[in-house]
Amino acid sequence: MSSINITNARKDLYKIVQRVNLTHEPVEITGKDSNAILVGEDDWRSIQETLYLTSIQGMRESIIEGMNTPVDEMSDELEW
Repeated sequence: MSSINITNARKDLYKIVQRVNLTHEPVEITGKDSNAILVGEDDWRSIQETLYLTSIQGMRESIIEGMNTPVDEMSDELEW
């Protein structure tokens, strides 16, 4: 993750936002009293979805189980 001070970030904000969205690499913006992390919108939405899904009891285990199930053992029918 790259880092840039807030003064320089102000000067190049448009380019920084473009880069973050293109590369999916967050940028740390540092200031005198505090710092912030700039992430692209798609990445932010992915983070939020991951946090939501892992907050559901048993969901994490279900996802791991599904990832470990060989394709030839999967059913052709969906259970809704």
